[in-house]
Amino acid sequence: MLDLGLGGFLACVLAMGLRRPFFWVLAYIYVDIVMPQKISWFLLASLPVSLIVFAAAFLGWLVLDDKRDSRFTLRQAIIVMLLLYCGYTTLVADFPAEAAEKWAWVWKALVFAIFLPLTLRTRLRLEATILVMVLGAASIIIVGGIKTALGGGGYGSLKLLVNDNTGLYESSIISCVAVALIPAIVWLVKHGTIFPRDWKVMTFGGALIFACLLIPVGTEARTGLICIAVLAMLALRTTKRRFLYGALMSLAALAAIPFLPASYTERMNTIENHKADQSASTRIAVWKWTWEYAQDHPFGGGFEAYRSNKIRFEKVSTQTDGSTTEVEAETVVDESRAFHSSYFEMLGEQGFPGLGLWLWLQLLGVWQMERLRRRWKDRTGPGEQWQAPLANALQQAQIIYMFGSLFVGIAFQPFMYMLIGLQCALWSYLKRIEAPQWPVRAVRSVKPLAVPAPQG
Repeated sequence: MLDLGLGGFLACVLAMGLRRPFFWVLAYIYVDIVMPQKISWFLLASLPVSLIVFAAAFLGWLVLDDKRDSRFTLRQAIIVMLLLYCGYTTLVADFPAEAAEKWAWVWKALVFAIFLPLTLRTRLRLEATILVMVLGAASIIIVGGIKTALGGGGYGSLKLLVNDNTGLYESSIISCVAVALIPAIVWLVKHGTIFPRDWKVMTFGGALIFACLLIPVGTEARTGLICIAVLAMLALRTTKRRFLYGALMSLAALAAIPFLPASYTERMNTIENHKADQSASTRIAVWKWTWEYAQDHPFGGGFEAYRSNKIRFEKVSTQTDGSTTEVEAETVVDESRAFHSSYFEMLGEQGFPGLGLWLWLQLLGVWQMERLRRRWKDRTGPGEQWQAPLANALQQAQIIYMFGSLFVGIAFQPFMYMLIGLQCALWSYLKRIEAPQWPVRAVRSVKPLAVPAPQG
């Protein structure tokens, strides 16, 4: 029944694409986020679903869709440069076979981010894309939220739709993405037109936001706590009553502490005392190794370059008994440890040029969304009140991602490149509808010359 349901749903969406090719773009977003081929037991699991829908989305736009308002932006050009550079580093990678495995999905994420803005020519398409991204991720987040609320979860033990540790099913990644989605959920509730605002939409939106906040608790990922703190600070900029908002947030945090699992609070304490936690200590050691590696390999070592690392670090633990505190130091030796940071992932794999392109792509997005927010925030005309909140939501999501990616290697996470595609599309769309029209010269009517009547 599960296979029939998943297969039937996807077949219906693909069939609708025969009349509206844009449905194939939405179908690929759904497949890339939810990965129904991993949930399926037989039908979809036996097919290259992602590649089939990817090809349908691209060919449908190329052959059947209207391309008159499609625009190519600077940030899409940056992604093209990043794509070509990553292709080069894959050819000369330190670990060719492992690099080829990562390249197999990275190129699709980058190409789709280049392609997506070309299809988002209208507000309806922008909103539909955001809605599918939110609901696709919600299918994972809601499951995790329910399990957490019922007392399940724990570090490495919160099972979502599948028992998998890749994509959005990895605990740190889903924690970061769940919090980054909250501004988009708020925008859909307030300004969405596909589902008009009523009590049902508001209730679902509120419940989904609560589930997003539960995900960091259920996964016990420290990344999620940092993302929540960043979101709270970003919200201060747009709220009218900052002091009241700050007080309510502080009270809510204090009220939530007694209900948090003891394992969660213990793990969060390791943020302050990272030397007592082997996972945190390993990250610091790997970052030091990556910086030294980049000095000798300024153009990076290609995907999976971390496999060559060998690290040595001190793990310090303290035990207090009355007035006596005992400190124990243990030397730990490890190798082939992942980067645990998008910034060091880019530095180690793509070197200084790749890191520079990636940072340019991210910071330019923050700047562009800020320009749009300021340009549209004071407008009150009909149809002019959704643009600034959307730019603000996309900017907040990206900033949360940039902070969250400090501690998890998601430099090429496809979901975040979809977010970049949305930003490119919004930037292009608003520039197009605001573009001044060419002045039309008024054609003066030419009066006939008066001819004097003949005399006599």
